[in-house]
Amino acid sequence: MSYVDRRIEQRPKSGEAPFALNEVFFSRTDGQGTIRAGNYVFKRVSNYSWEELLGAPHSVIRHPDMPRGVFHIFWETIKQGKIMGAYVKNRAKDGLHYWVYAVIVPCGDGYLSARIKPSSKVFSEIQRDYAELLKAEQEYSLQPEDSAANMLEILNAKGFASYEEFALHALCEELLARSEALGNNSCLNIDNLRKMLTNANTLVEETEGLVQDFEAMNTIPHNLRVIASRIEPSGGPVTVLSQNYGAMSREMSDWFSAHVMGKNSNFAALQDSVHNSLFVECMVQMLTECNDQLQKERRDLDGIDMSTERDILAELVKTQVKDAEAGMQKVDSEAERILRACQVMHRHFLGLSSTRVLCKIESARLPESGETLSDIIDQLGNFQERISQRLERIANLSTDIRAVED
Repeated sequence: MSYVDRRIEQRPKSGEAPFALNEVFFSRTDGQGTIRAGNYVFKRVSNYSWEELLGAPHSVIRHPDMPRGVFHIFWETIKQGKIMGAYVKNRAKDGLHYWVYAVIVPCGDGYLSARIKPSSKVFSEIQRDYAELLKAEQEYSLQPEDSAANMLEILNAKGFASYEEFALHALCEELLARSEALGNNSCLNIDNLRKMLTNANTLVEETEGLVQDFEAMNTIPHNLRVIASRIEPSGGPVTVLSQNYGAMSREMSDWFSAHVMGKNSNFAALQDSVHNSLFVECMVQMLTECNDQLQKERRDLDGIDMSTERDILAELVKTQVKDAEAGMQKVDSEAERILRACQVMHRHFLGLSSTRVLCKIESARLPESGETLSDIIDQLGNFQERISQRLERIANLSTDIRAVED
């Protein structure tokens, strides 16, 4: 038995179990949550022996303060093959508690969970939220799915559209707070990917707004034709030009919708790709630390082949990195495609502007209601300016996304 295994750790009689900020521990389970392996830190913090841990359900360390709704979200997420992150309060064998931020990833026919000690401002808030959830569960005998719905309502009120969005935000905050406290710069990629995610979210909003602008603008050429038909002969120049303008703007809108947001594009997956890559970056950082700690532990640990565990960790990191790189390639190609689409749209806009100027010239020659026509044509000009500015923002966001990816 090694020194690290036989040393006696001084543990308090109540309160928190010793778990340092610079430590990372992991456990690996089968598909039902039965513990198959772990590292020494996991054993030490939980205060169980390996004989008690191996083959036991992971719920052996579950703390009664944990709301069941959180575990409902937990299982619903990982059963879909997705990475899951959550704050969890655990209970050691001697009754001490310890909080972790756990990231769970599919691993073979089961799962692997890596954990760090939480220390960010988000952690302070979530403890109050968990207490509120637990109280509601106990007072109203809520089922786990009902408690999970309450959890989502709390997160929605904080501005998160989904649990996944919150989990990623929390994980980033924890790693950044931890990195700052430990005085290292291991989170540079996380910072960059967060900027990319912000840009991707804004890009989606701007692009959807562009299509809405086109839809709103389409009513103006119609109004122009109606007024022109009253004050000029049938088929007059303003009527014809307004018809041309309407046809051109609809064609531009349809083209952009088809080529940027159509079924053959990855536009809908843009945010998800950046989101997943950021989650994987955080996960890889934690797994790499786990592997570093495993290198310092003995080859075999009471029935656990640590060499095998290191191989599993290394393969898991390799797989996750490969998936993240594929996602980033999608993001880059999508951003490039949107950038090209904006360039095409700008060229089309020159023709649209020319038609609007001709329309304004012809309306000035009409003896009646020229002022009304002029006002409507000015509205077209305002819409064109708004759309042109939005195209510029979309192009800049696409360029920024590609720059961060590079």
